Amino acid sequence: MNDRPDIGVAPLAQTITGDTVPALPRGVRVHDDKVRTRTVLLAPERTLALDETSIAILNVTDGARSVRQISEALADAYAAPVDVIEADVIGFFEALRDKRMVELT
Repeated sequence: MNDRPDIGVAPLAQTITGDTVPALPRGVRVHDDKVRTRTVLLAPERTLALDETSIAILNVTDGARSVRQISEALADAYAAPVDVIEADVIGFFEALRDKRMVELT
């Protein structure tokens, strides 16, 4: 019998809100891949291709700004509604969270 009930059980995913502060963890970085001629997110033994939206989000992600502040900066830059941008930003960071490529505080 297993004495550790947490073995084999996925941890509960942290909910991301406008107040959440995302940061790239140590070992994860944006990289301009010259071979593939595209920008990627590099992590230990993983690579994630980034599209224009992802690049824009990561360009204003500094580990100090909240999701709301990131969304407001992007809404100003692209003249778009903050609530629409924030939903996209949350979705992006949820995907990174699920791949363990972002830290959330």
